[in-house]
Amino acid sequence: MPKGGRRVRIFSALEVANICGVVNQTTINWIRSGHLKAFKTPGGQYRIYAKDLAAFLDNRGMEASGEVLQVIMESANWDIFLIGAGYVQNNSIKTGIETSLPSHTIIQAYDWFDIGRRITEEKPGFILIDERLQGVDIPNFIKTMRDDPAFGKPIIFLISSGKSKENEIAGIYSPDMIFTLPLDLTEFKSVMKNMEKTHGFEEIA
Repeated sequence: MPKGGRRVRIFSALEVANICGVVNQTTINWIRSGHLKAFKTPGGQYRIYAKDLAAFLDNRGMEASGEVLQVIMESANWDIFLIGAGYVQNNSIKTGIETSLPSHTIIQAYDWFDIGRRITEEKPGFILIDERLQGVDIPNFIKTMRDDPAFGKPIIFLISSGKSKENEIAGIYSPDMIFTLPLDLTEFKSVMKNMEKTHGFEEIA
């Protein structure tokens, strides 16, 4: 997918049922009757784009449409990958990630002030932080990113200088994933693919 595309939040039939206060079969009936636009996964499961769910709810005068619109507005930009690290390390990481994620916009931040500014302005869907970057309580940073919906609940990675520290770092920080240097690009691409699938995001042109 070329840069400038987008990733959007999609819902399962069960999630729609929970939002609307109905049983799962009712959602399926809406889909089969053509009232609710949906598509099928290769496994035969129904999936609904947020914009189509919002339109369906608005057409039916359901109050829950505001909840769906809020999800859309608060979602992070899943095309943007932020690297927060010192200058030399940042550029080294960026080169590898650009090769692995040609469809993403990679933005760089070299200190915590710049990280905060870029997150506020860009709302990146993926954030990779060098755990050696000084100046901020990283566990508190991760907690804030997860608890405050204004940041779009991004996926947060940490990068460490050595595998021997992985368990220690995981216990202190609880990121979504820890990578070590040098960055294993095969592992990185696999993790990114799984993260996007697990979190319910669909790549579209």
